Amino acid sequence: MKKVVLPVLLALATLAPLASQAQCPTTASNVVLVGTGTSDKQTGFQITQNTTWTRNNIYVLNGCVYVNSGATLTIEAGTIIKGDLANQGTLVIRQGARLNAVGTPTQPIVFTSNQPAGSRAPGDWGGIILCGRAPVNLSGNPTIEGGVNATFGGTDPADNSGTLQYVRIEYPGVAFQPNNEINGLTLGGVGYGTTIDHIQITGSGDDSFEWFGGTVNAKYLIALGSTDDDFDTDNGFSGRVQYGLALRDPRRGDTASGGVSNGFESDNDASGTANGPQTSAVFTNMTILLPTTPTLASPFNNSASALIRRNSAQSIFNSVFAGRRFGVELNSNSANYTQSNAQSGSLALSNNVISTTSFSATLANRAGRSTYGTGVTPLAGFNINPIVAAGNDTTQAVAGLGLNADNFSFEGNCSNNAQCVPAFALPAASILNTGGAFTNAKLTGAGNGGPNSTFDVVSFRGAFGAPNTPAGNWATGWTNFNPQNTCYNVPGQVLASKAAAEQLQGLSVAPNPTEGAAKLSFELKKAGAVTVRVLDVTGRVVAVVTNAAKLAAGTQVVQLPASLNAGLYVAAVTTEAGTQSVRFVVSK
Repeated sequence: MKKVVLPVLLALATLAPLASQAQCPTTASNVVLVGTGTSDKQTGFQITQNTTWTRNNIYVLNGCVYVNSGATLTIEAGTIIKGDLANQGTLVIRQGARLNAVGTPTQPIVFTSNQPAGSRAPGDWGGIILCGRAPVNLSGNPTIEGGVNATFGGTDPADNSGTLQYVRIEYPGVAFQPNNEINGLTLGGVGYGTTIDHIQITGSGDDSFEWFGGTVNAKYLIALGSTDDDFDTDNGFSGRVQYGLALRDPRRGDTASGGVSNGFESDNDASGTANGPQTSAVFTNMTILLPTTPTLASPFNNSASALIRRNSAQSIFNSVFAGRRFGVELNSNSANYTQSNAQSGSLALSNNVISTTSFSATLANRAGRSTYGTGVTPLAGFNINPIVAAGNDTTQAVAGLGLNADNFSFEGNCSNNAQCVPAFALPAASILNTGGAFTNAKLTGAGNGGPNSTFDVVSFRGAFGAPNTPAGNWATGWTNFNPQNTCYNVPGQVLASKAAAEQLQGLSVAPNPTEGAAKLSFELKKAGAVTVRVLDVTGRVVAVVTNAAKLAAGTQVVQLPASLNAGLYVAAVTTEAGTQSVRFVVSK
């Protein structure tokens, strides 16, 4: 085959590898303020035409920013957006508008606090709210919670509010009023035409993710150190979610009166009515972790890994719960709807591993009737234990799961992992490598439609698989498990690395350009887990060469795929210290 010379690509290939973070400037550069400079949420600043935010700037949400119907806000990969503390910066996508925030594994988009490193806290800014026209079980034209001026819901299950991929949202969650807060990512009536995957929310002042009705599907979600619940579903949400991690800071919980911090919290609606559509979301391959040290804050005293109540029919499969006092809690009003849902199978719990901190003589699950904040009255004549025990493993202590110790590392508690980059891929001895099943009718078929509608059929339980598999440690590279100390004052500097160059040196591809058979070389200064990905010029991952593979210190040579088409590529190498990349050209 005749070789095609690509002069522009050859020139790009000579650029230096992407740099790790240098010393942080005290003042951010290229700052663009967006907003009215006030905390007014009703009027705010309104984007009325197609707008693009670029990675060479740092954008500050200086108050509430609305994207109005007919307009699309596009955010380039690698862009930093900060939320102002004093003016409660918030981004609201109204019905009929779109947010296209498409990051990449090496250039995620970061929404974060405008406070300096070391001074960031939950609730530093509002968060992101998407409002769509998919069905909800509220009448009329409801307004989304959080004190903003945006309605949600409708009759179009396929509604499209845009695309969010490889996005981090850090320290959001303003409390507008008690029980009326802005979450990390709020999804109101969002339809399955919307694409949501690879989203990390850290330190939310309320829930990390909350769905108010809608049909949107999602994959690869991370809730780190939130204050209230990790995954909250209400008002008829019927989407399908696969691969999610919730990791809590045991010192940080919902300190409101009667507050309880759960992993899942699910209602049909606030009153537990039979209004339709019913909340019937399906989650699979979720990992819900609560470290038991330091001492648990009081909101965890009665918390559950999964609280399903108020006539919800949410189902959870192939997941692992660890650390909370209660694994599953079912609550109803006087009509006992939730318990009936569990008995009929419309609420299904299967192939899960449920490990709790309660005494071992009794299965650590409970059922009853409750009013928010007043505790639980046991439900006479109903025994939850046989329902939870059927098809789920309730016998395992946390130590018996076989997870890596650093899987419980979080911001401020990374003593066993100095870089705070947990290795979530499953060790070979973990019991979670097997036991996954996708035979239940809720896991089969076309689902709701849309790009993320059908589930991957995998054999493992929990959010992560074995190393060197596509679903191994999918949280490598684009995430940040210690954003409190990350510099966000340099445009385009979005990776958490501070010392990547000290761990990884001499990164190169040879020959470069290549006709397809090339080798990636580098030196590891110390042994550690290494992930090697190949990305195309758009940032799409085209090959995972190694996934959290344990490599010894010294010179490494990795064979790159020989089947790549002609074009420009990036070889991205991720270690516990961060990510470095080198460009190379395939010319055929």
